[in-house]
Amino acid sequence: MTARSIRGTVAAALAGSLALTAVACSNPDSGSGDGGGDQESAVVGIAYEPDSLSPLLGYGKDGNSKLFDGLLTVDGDMNLKPALASALPEVTADGMTYTYRLRDDVKFSDGKPFSAADVVFTYRTILDAGTNNPSKTELAAIEDVTAKDENTVVFTLKYPYAPFAQRTVLPIAPEHVAGKQDVNSGPFTSKPVGTGPYLLTNWSKGEKISFKANPDYWGGEATVKKFTMAIIKDDDIRATRLRAGDLDGAILPPNLAKGFENDKGRKTYAATTYDYRTVTLPTHNKVAGDTAVRRALDIAVDRETMVDKILDGAGRAAYGPVPTDSEWFTKGTERPHDLAKAGKILDEAGWRTGEDGIRTKDGVRASFPLWYLTGDKLRQDHALAYASDAKKAGIDIKTQAGTWEVIEPRMKTDAVLAGGGAPGDPDFDQFSLLNSGLAGDGFNNMAWYDNPAVDKALDTGRESGDKPARKAAYDTVQRELAKNPGYTFLTHIDHIYVVNDTWGTLTTQVEPHDHGLASGPWWNVEKWARTP
Repeated sequence: MTARSIRGTVAAALAGSLALTAVACSNPDSGSGDGGGDQESAVVGIAYEPDSLSPLLGYGKDGNSKLFDGLLTVDGDMNLKPALASALPEVTADGMTYTYRLRDDVKFSDGKPFSAADVVFTYRTILDAGTNNPSKTELAAIEDVTAKDENTVVFTLKYPYAPFAQRTVLPIAPEHVAGKQDVNSGPFTSKPVGTGPYLLTNWSKGEKISFKANPDYWGGEATVKKFTMAIIKDDDIRATRLRAGDLDGAILPPNLAKGFENDKGRKTYAATTYDYRTVTLPTHNKVAGDTAVRRALDIAVDRETMVDKILDGAGRAAYGPVPTDSEWFTKGTERPHDLAKAGKILDEAGWRTGEDGIRTKDGVRASFPLWYLTGDKLRQDHALAYASDAKKAGIDIKTQAGTWEVIEPRMKTDAVLAGGGAPGDPDFDQFSLLNSGLAGDGFNNMAWYDNPAVDKALDTGRESGDKPARKAAYDTVQRELAKNPGYTFLTHIDHIYVVNDTWGTLTTQVEPHDHGLASGPWWNVEKWARTP
């Protein structure tokens, strides 16, 4: 079965970079493998691990954290539904006040009761200037959050932020634990206490994260009693371990997933995503920051060939953070592959072709480095294809592999094969990526993109409660990106998973970029059951 046909079989409706470690796990618990192990245990292979397990620092912000719950959650069709809240919020007509009634039967895993005070503590702590949460701008609309009583929380907004309810899938932390220690470095960051379906039993950094079912979970005890995420950053090693029976399932790039297509003991799933691959074009690089070079690269790249050859059809061409099949995509901003036009743009801007085929301007050679993550085959393949296309236009891109520890200090001047994307509202995809005020803020605005028209439109998009006005604002953003692309967007990627069929037929959700941790078919692992 090809990736194209796989995608057609998966039910997924259309509706958020973490540090990577270098060590493959040696033996992540006793995995059930090909069905010969514990009937109530599951081990899956993922490629990423979080920096922290604290929601105060960003863990689980898009839901499915396993250890925590938010006020709301999303179902298999990405519809919001109550979790710690007893119902969806009551919203005032002006969209400025959200009231949540809370369940009264929830306890944290240490036995202490959950209450409105924990919700207030969580949101206020994240918004505190001293908290090192890279995603706090996602909650910038909050003016205040208060506890009306033990079971009622009221959010007052600065403006009618349309997707606010979607932000309240954010996990809730216990004030009586996390509030008594340093939010950025205390033990809660690696030994959390939550309300979720699982308890943490072990986190061997770079190796595995292990969970056991919470016997007192308010939603009922999980059927899978032990769950392990084996952290295996190298795609080839992950595929090998899956084939050897060490894993029940794994996320794999399309070319490696194809190796399992004739395996009668396993099933392949493709989840539709907002996950994109892009090349950052740093404003502070003399070549990559040149508008003509950016525009030329944007049309020199052959996106459709990348989809066909690298993704085996399991994805779509990307022209920005918004997928082309989203209602928020701006029609007419597609940039078709046109090498001749790319050459003309460079010629007119004074970039002249030298004897070696590489262009120069004012003594500057059209060359810059492009970094990608070691062991990530998809990023490597995208980087190599991008460099190959660029060279045809006379631009010499030197690809290099490294860990985030190596790459991050270089991001101001060096290009990076990056990823991002979040389902739902366009604000989720665009504000942290493009807002000039976030340039240099960790992995926010990695390209140091600075466009006043984009900044203004981003503010309008998140501050207006009127959908047509918001659509017009995001149309402006996408048109500006076509004029001066601070990134070369390449593809939107379907996530491919291979899982032992002893677990029956599973489902996937529409997924963010941060795949593999709590997305994939194990988004609801607490409800899995082995087939007889």
